[in-house]
Amino acid sequence: MHGVAVALLAEDRDRLAILQQRVEATGSGRVVFSHNGFPSSTTDSILRQIQDLRAEIVLVDVDSTRATRAVQTIELLKASTNDVSIFALGAMDHAPTIVSVMRAGACEFLDRSGDAAALQEAFVHFASQKVRSINSAGRARVLTFVNAKGGCGATTLAVNTALALQQDHGPTVLVDFGQLGHAALHLNVRPVFGLADALANLHRMDTALLKGFITPCRHELHLLAGLSQVTMLAPTTSELARLFDVLVTQYKHVVVDCSSRSDEITRMLCDLSHQVLMVAQTDVVTLWSAARMQSWFDQSGAREKIGLVINRYKKIAGFTDEDVKRATQCNVYWRVPNSYYPVASGIDRGEPILLQDNDLSRSIRALATRLVGDAGDSQSGLATTEKASSRRKAAARLLISPMRAGE
Repeated sequence: MHGVAVALLAEDRDRLAILQQRVEATGSGRVVFSHNGFPSSTTDSILRQIQDLRAEIVLVDVDSTRATRAVQTIELLKASTNDVSIFALGAMDHAPTIVSVMRAGACEFLDRSGDAAALQEAFVHFASQKVRSINSAGRARVLTFVNAKGGCGATTLAVNTALALQQDHGPTVLVDFGQLGHAALHLNVRPVFGLADALANLHRMDTALLKGFITPCRHELHLLAGLSQVTMLAPTTSELARLFDVLVTQYKHVVVDCSSRSDEITRMLCDLSHQVLMVAQTDVVTLWSAARMQSWFDQSGAREKIGLVINRYKKIAGFTDEDVKRATQCNVYWRVPNSYYPVASGIDRGEPILLQDNDLSRSIRALATRLVGDAGDSQSGLATTEKASSRRKAAARLLISPMRAGE
């Protein structure tokens, strides 16, 4: 179960039960810890449990008739916990208490007798602030690849696009959120550490520690490798924001491979991204799946970020980009030419297709150029196929000024 991780502190058991019901009624929060009573010192086990259970928000119940203890608790939480936000719930008609609580370090003060709607609004605002801190940082661009259906090629395009960005546009890290960690196979590396280690050590994460979890690959591409065994990840929005907050300060581009994930982690990653590329093919099943994925992304407000990448593209008479858009409700962002056997052979050998000189590698380099906005126009990575005798010249021109997708 995902949502904002919440800890509850109250001096009355009945109030604790009411708070738990309000949090659960929001649908945006989940209670990971509750305690009848307040911590008394910095060594109190309550504080350790709040951090061990990775609470993002602590709700403190404030009784205005004995507000001093609640204010002391908020000061203690503020001084003793890392990356935890404090919400206070008290009487809105008692101004001195509100002032004391906010001065102590609470970031929200909510009506103690209110309903779940106000609390839900506060949770949504909290999550959006975490996302905004990444997207408005003006540092690295976060680009996420996700399959419309398993096997469409998201990992292949993520790996090769990351390599193209590293070679042509500056320092790039590839973050493998795929559930089986295939990116390392594509790059022919054997990571010692990776994503799971980074998530487990977020409480002390800095640039030096991050460097220890990174696997260097050829052409100086960096990889934060995926899972070495099948297991479940359950990072919170705050934890993902913390990880990416460190990544975007160290690189110019952060490429995320979500592979065939379609869970809450995928949606959180898309929220953190500047651009989401959904990889699809033009068969009926894949386009049907793409439409369902697009509808699912709509629920998180990520619709405007989604661009459809048609992989293994072959021109079909009478079937246009507009037909694809009508079927999927998603704009075609790029078309990648079909080159199945060279790609499959390259994956088996750990040789990314980008390192070859062919239509596909030029297409991916042009895609990378569009993603960073270096090209003057949007580009279709499909190479010109007019005449066999002029293909080499046309491909050379493509790298400089390829056509706009859909034109």
